[in-house]
Amino acid sequence: MLLKESDKNEQADNEDPYKGVLFTVFRWSLELALKLRWLTVAGMIALLVSAVMAFGLVKQSFFPPSNTPMFFVDMWMPEGTDIRQTLKQTEKVEEYIQSQDNVEFVSTSVGQGLQRFMLTYQPEKSYEGYAQLQVRTTSRDNMFELLHKLDGELAHQFAAPTFQLRLMEFGPSPASKIEARIVGPDPQVLRDIAVQVEDILLADPGSRNVRHDWRERTKQLVPQFNESKARRLGISKEDLSSTLQLAFGGNTIGVFRDGTQMLPIVTRLTEAERVDYASLQNISIWSPMLQTYVPVEQVIDDVTLEWQEPIIQRRDRKRTLTVLADHDVLGDETAASLFARVKPQVESLPLPAGYTIEWGGEYESSKDAQEAMFKSLPMGYLLMFIITMLLFNSFKKPLVIWLTVPLSIIGVAFGLLLSNMPFSFTALLGLLSLSGMILKNGIVLMDQINLELESGKDPYLAIVDSAVSRVRPVSMAALTTILGMIPLVFDAFFGSMAITIMQVLALQQY
Repeated sequence: MLLKESDKNEQADNEDPYKGVLFTVFRWSLELALKLRWLTVAGMIALLVSAVMAFGLVKQSFFPPSNTPMFFVDMWMPEGTDIRQTLKQTEKVEEYIQSQDNVEFVSTSVGQGLQRFMLTYQPEKSYEGYAQLQVRTTSRDNMFELLHKLDGELAHQFAAPTFQLRLMEFGPSPASKIEARIVGPDPQVLRDIAVQVEDILLADPGSRNVRHDWRERTKQLVPQFNESKARRLGISKEDLSSTLQLAFGGNTIGVFRDGTQMLPIVTRLTEAERVDYASLQNISIWSPMLQTYVPVEQVIDDVTLEWQEPIIQRRDRKRTLTVLADHDVLGDETAASLFARVKPQVESLPLPAGYTIEWGGEYESSKDAQEAMFKSLPMGYLLMFIITMLLFNSFKKPLVIWLTVPLSIIGVAFGLLLSNMPFSFTALLGLLSLSGMILKNGIVLMDQINLELESGKDPYLAIVDSAVSRVRPVSMAALTTILGMIPLVFDAFFGSMAITIMQVLALQQY
């Protein structure tokens, strides 16, 4: 109904089908490029070099955040806080967040992370001073407004805990975006190195939530066991430990069944006696040599107050202290930009013999993903090149086609810079997938040139006529793809991939 029918006649059949404005302009620019072919090649090489240099200015990112208007608030109380005190503080924080505008619900987990509800979510381990709040808002825009408000007010409203705001992500979600793992044998040396790393991170204005996973040291009363006195009484250090545990910590002596629930039966001193230091003088321990109970003080010279390591993390059986930090999730900077600034400074720190620094976080996840992908990529490209060689029964013609593939970097670099979007893992997948479309266009054009040459045309005319005859189908295919990508430009996850594909195809048509 939209296409008008026209009467066909002999004169129309003899008319040139490529006399329109599009074909005329394209033919003129093509002939000019062929006439100044060395200048054209030099210009493309210059553009490629400038694009590679400009690519260093493009923001780098591994995986973009999820579109779901949901975020996490990790709350850390000082190490050694009782879980009941953590629960009371969490209830106050939950009530405060729930009272904010545009909040649909708040779910809370105290003592450990939430149950794993999606593949890329990594729950936090069990800590008495830890709680995690999951907040869902009415929309993504309202979520960032609430994040800005909480970022400025949570620390002022609640002085005891520290907070970490985290967005929900599609990709791997490590404990923090930047992780510096310090490996070595001595805990004190590990903490000293960690202080230097933390100072570097804190000096950078773009860093947030700087901390380490060994947490704060805690105070502990340590009995000084006298082995010579204890040996005469037949008492071992294990006997003393069991007695003190029974008195102050408690031992499970049975289980009470209440319907389908089983509750442990614990025997220990009353709470008033457990928190009283003087109770130690009233505790007795069994002596096998005397066959009677003797005061605990007979095998203890003194009780000293010492700082203890409450948490010692290990990786591959080696003591590993991890310094954690995040970028500003509400800012325009990515974690890769912050990492690029602090990495040289951290690696330049002098380390004692036997101590090393390894990098985790987003850097490690991105590196592992790219290594896994690029491991099989060369073989795939080799097979594609062999297929094009067999298709044309030549080495030179496929090589000419493949030399156009690196030019796609021009569209990627300038497209992402103009749109201020990061080069993420999805953008990388889009760039790799475009190589197939670029090769397809080259194969179609080369095949048409071969047909024109076989018909007896001059090589120059064969190139010009083939390019002019293929400009419409190739342009229409690219245009439909670009139009199809427009809705994805505004998507948080696929935005960088859409910009990559659109810019490369637009440049190719140019």
